[in-house]
Amino acid sequence: MKAQTVHSQCVAIARQINDNLARAIVAAGPLPLAPRQDVPFPVRLCRAVAGQQLSVKAAQSIWARVLAQAAGQPLMDYFTAASPETLRSCGLSKAKAKAMGEIALAHRTHQIDAATLGNLDHKQRTQQLTKIWGVGPWTADMVGIFYFGDPDIWPDGDATACKCLATLTNNQTTISTAAHFAPYRSYLALYMWHQADAPII
Repeated sequence: MKAQTVHSQCVAIARQINDNLARAIVAAGPLPLAPRQDVPFPVRLCRAVAGQQLSVKAAQSIWARVLAQAAGQPLMDYFTAASPETLRSCGLSKAKAKAMGEIALAHRTHQIDAATLGNLDHKQRTQQLTKIWGVGPWTADMVGIFYFGDPDIWPDGDATACKCLATLTNNQTTISTAAHFAPYRSYLALYMWHQADAPII
């Protein structure tokens, strides 16, 4: 569905909930939701794990150091061979360094085939991905939205999206608010991230 059509529907829903929320979505304008599959899925998954609980700028800086250390070799090979100390020197925590190795192992054992995962619904995909050590629901939400382009995911574990929605609506129960936007909850998250970057109130 075109972003303009989704935008119009989200504005209509928001107007029934809260004026501030409606103004924020109107100000954001139509936001596209397009799968970002420019890199292999295991790499995207590692990138999402590396960015957990970090600002965008910090996550980009750490990932740049990872790429520099890998020096052009396939990242799954790099994460298989790299020592925890090497990965930590890039800025990854001990837990994230371990997660990179576990994702590489899952890749080698064919547990995270993108085509197979793409045929699952978000709940099934999350159940599959969170079997991997270090991959949690937030990471599954991020790859669901940005890699698979799923239009109906509300990332309840994302502090920024939840804080923005709670602030705009004066309602801390963001899951119930987001439910009104089904089947476009991923778009609601996009609007909230936009609001965080360019607040209108």
